[in-house]
Amino acid sequence: MTILTRRNVLKAGAAAAALPLIGIPRAFAQEKLKVGFVLIGSPDDNGWNFGHDQGRKKMLDALGDKVETTVVTNVAEGPDSERVFRELAQQGHKLIYATSFGYGDYVHKVAKQFPDVKFEWATGNQTAPNLSTYNARFHEGRAVIGTIAGLMTKSNIGAYIGSFPVPEVRMGINAFAIAARKVNPQFTLKVVYVDSWFDPAKEADAARALIDQGVDIITQHTDGPAALQVAEERGIVGGFGQGADMSAFAPNAHLTAIIDNWGPHYIKSVQSVLDGTWVESSVWDGIASGEVEIGPFNKKIPADVVAKAEEVKKAIADGSLHPFAGPLKDNTGAERVAAGDVIDDGEFWAVDWYVEGVQA
Repeated sequence: MTILTRRNVLKAGAAAAALPLIGIPRAFAQEKLKVGFVLIGSPDDNGWNFGHDQGRKKMLDALGDKVETTVVTNVAEGPDSERVFRELAQQGHKLIYATSFGYGDYVHKVAKQFPDVKFEWATGNQTAPNLSTYNARFHEGRAVIGTIAGLMTKSNIGAYIGSFPVPEVRMGINAFAIAARKVNPQFTLKVVYVDSWFDPAKEADAARALIDQGVDIITQHTDGPAALQVAEERGIVGGFGQGADMSAFAPNAHLTAIIDNWGPHYIKSVQSVLDGTWVESSVWDGIASGEVEIGPFNKKIPADVVAKAEEVKKAIADGSLHPFAGPLKDNTGAERVAAGDVIDDGEFWAVDWYVEGVQA
């Protein structure tokens, strides 16, 4: 495995182009499928990027003798990402994963230039003949932790620190608030965006300001544990890990976590390229398939709260509970989903409103 930063991937590409082929065992080179992973942060965030890297490792455990991987870290969602995707394709990578929503325009542009290379865009919403999307139903996990928040809050005020107001994040906010208000109609949710997927200083400042406003439950849709660390310092009821178990950063405040399990998808996806069966697709798995997991519960959570959380998880898995089942009103009081209806998969992406109880 090779780990490259955004800066040195360009140097590596130039160096590779200048290397003579004499002495390279071509048969060996052809045996290995080169797979690239482009990360917005680094695996040591113990969150979003950590989750993707754990998935890559599981894939290597399963297929490692057939695959070699390159990981490019700290690639911003902008023109630099386009250059990284292009360099990886030019270096012979036949499958490239773009693991952040903001890479969309850039990975689509490069995919058109390299029709023989397969690309996959995490949390994306548009495919192409050689570009698939893959996602996880994080909102299902939000429904489980929202239930815990609604039952454990003492102030009835929770907070959600978001990265950007994109559909994926709005889904999480709404799912969390709906679930919390089902078990506690007095629950309100304050939303703050920090305009970044990973900015520990901003996330920590937001957490402090929200706690000063009476918030005692915080969850975040950013990549690191900064908000949880503030929750630990201030001694509030707690918060939730995002993408991975973050209990090591806040052993008292960390109530549980939504854990992303990308391994099965990466194994299946890479295997399909090896088999020559890869096709354009859009994959969106969740709790039922094990792609979204709920971490261990903190021992301070009462048994009846754990039981209710498990009940919600089980109902989502067996299909008897939909996190966005009507009736639902938005935060202006207007009905958005009638009783007996749900927001289906196709409608999710157009939701630009917040449910009742959300202050955004």
